Amino acid sequence: MKYIIDRFEGNFAIVELSDKTFVNIPKAAIPPEAKEGAVIDVSVDKGSTEARTEKINNLMGDLFK
Repeated sequence: MKYIIDRFEGNFAIVELSDKTFVNIPKAAIPPEAKEGAVIDVSVDKGSTEARTEKINNLMGDLFK
């Protein structure tokens, strides 16, 4: 999904979604080099998500043996 940074207000970036709606995203979640008009590409890293899930499941398995 891609967002377009419309503007910055305080600690938030106001971004436009593909359906033309606007949402506030904390500046801390935006790359520091991003400026007004920048396109932000947001995606899910499936490989890292699966690895993290497996690690957590292993830890829980060890905990509840």
